Amino acid sequence: MMDVLCTFSASFSLFQSILYHKVAIEFADRFNTALVCHRWNYLACHPRLWLRVDRSVKDSSEPGVFPNIETAVTASRPGDTILIAAGGSHHVANIQIRKPLCLIGAGELPDDTTLVCSRGSDSALEFLSTCKLANLTVRAELGCCLLHRKGRLTIDGCILQCESNPLDYLSCPIVSTASSSSEVLPSQTKSNSDGVFVSQTRIEGGAKAVLTSGDLALQRVRVIYARTSLLFWFDVEQMCDQIDHDKPL
Repeated sequence: MMDVLCTFSASFSLFQSILYHKVAIEFADRFNTALVCHRWNYLACHPRLWLRVDRSVKDSSEPGVFPNIETAVTASRPGDTILIAAGGSHHVANIQIRKPLCLIGAGELPDDTTLVCSRGSDSALEFLSTCKLANLTVRAELGCCLLHRKGRLTIDGCILQCESNPLDYLSCPIVSTASSSSEVLPSQTKSNSDGVFVSQTRIEGGAKAVLTSGDLALQRVRVIYARTSLLFWFDVEQMCDQIDHDKPL
């Protein structure tokens, strides 16, 4: 009887793992998938299911561990989560992300994991698919921190910084060039259309917090004034009515 129960339990666990991976890839959001049940939460949080970025890695033989973000993005599959080690700075420049991914800082606070884009690059990260950033600091010396081309980009609990310099007017933490080729119905907007969705994020420096050059517009802005900083919540997505797309935050 015990053998039968053990076999059933192993088979059921395998089935859950396969189902989890399929749903996680379909949703391209391991965070929401982890909320389904305790078992899926365990699978979503298991370190073996993450790709890790650790600058101290010298031996590339360890599976799933990479010395920099670009190689981790290249090796990733749709739906993967990339955990970026805390401490020091990770240098990034014009890294294109064309598949659904989650990038998460491994520190306790977003200040613990910093991505730095040096002068001469258009952006630190360029998004051409649905992605999520969480618990990260992204700093651009000149240009933009995040360049959104298409897909749904979620930014949660991050810090976006454009360094102060005489060319501040050329800097912008978030730039979106996304535009819809066809009319989007109101019922489809929240689930299918392109957009940028920012929550509990510090934004510092630059001429504007967000700049759009497509047909997306800044909406639903909320700000909390903390003792040393401002925390922003806002969405950038398509509106049916004609509005000023370049309205500063």
